[in-house]
Amino acid sequence: MNAATLPPRDLFLAFAVVAVWGTNFVVIRMGLDHLPPLLFAGLRFVLAALPGVFLVARPAASWQNLAAYGLLIGAGQFGLLFVALRGDIAPGLASLVVQVQVFFTIGLSIWLTGERVRGYQWAAMALAVAGILVIAVHTDAATTPLGLGLVILAGLSWAGGNMVARASGVRDMLAYVIWGSLFSAPPLLALSLALEGWDAMREGVMRADAATWAAVVWQSVGNALFGYAAWGWLLARHPAALVTPMALLVPVFGMGASAVWLGEPLPPWKLGAASLVMAGLALGVLYPRWRRV
Repeated sequence: MNAATLPPRDLFLAFAVVAVWGTNFVVIRMGLDHLPPLLFAGLRFVLAALPGVFLVARPAASWQNLAAYGLLIGAGQFGLLFVALRGDIAPGLASLVVQVQVFFTIGLSIWLTGERVRGYQWAAMALAVAGILVIAVHTDAATTPLGLGLVILAGLSWAGGNMVARASGVRDMLAYVIWGSLFSAPPLLALSLALEGWDAMREGVMRADAATWAAVVWQSVGNALFGYAAWGWLLARHPAALVTPMALLVPVFGMGASAVWLGEPLPPWKLGAASLVMAGLALGVLYPRWRRV
């Protein structure tokens, strides 16, 4: 289908996906009240992989490719993100900063393929970097330099995972995520045992209440399985240029949900930084389409 706009049903589905992805940062923070971050991340991928691997055929990707994706997205992106959200960065701000993965993905693609950086991409990256610098200047007890650095590294790991997934040539991202999760859970659980300790792991599981387990399930079923399945379904039926710009709303939902549910303040500097980063993302994603039009 090649329409100028998404039909209402598909538009609603796209909004549902970005709402789940955006509010997910608040869900993570709530789950961390009881579970250690690396254990929480490991449980997320256990449920994302099981029982799915027994129900969904393995995608046409090598074991090496699946392992690389699982390590980058699991131990890299989500491991670092969960550790940062434990107390070193506000969820709303994390939902914004991690979007630097867009520019890391562009950079890695240019580095690996030799593609020339275009003028609008330089401008987009400059806007995003300016926004990150505004955040760096305003680090405090709620958002520490460590937290900012961890989330930026999470974005880099996400970009690496994007490149690995692209190299696989797989179109069924739901199956790819399920099977890749087999390689995400073991290193996260091993790191939890080594760094957080068995006592903390056991205490976290014992203290976890219904809301905590709901957060784990939401991470696996809502964020990973529903999100990728629905997004893949939309991309299979509509031009990517029509669907992918919707992802720009993820930080909007993330910052809004954090402000409403957790009382995260939105001072002028934070809104200004968000405007710069979002302007950079919008320019990088939308300008090629505007130019074609």
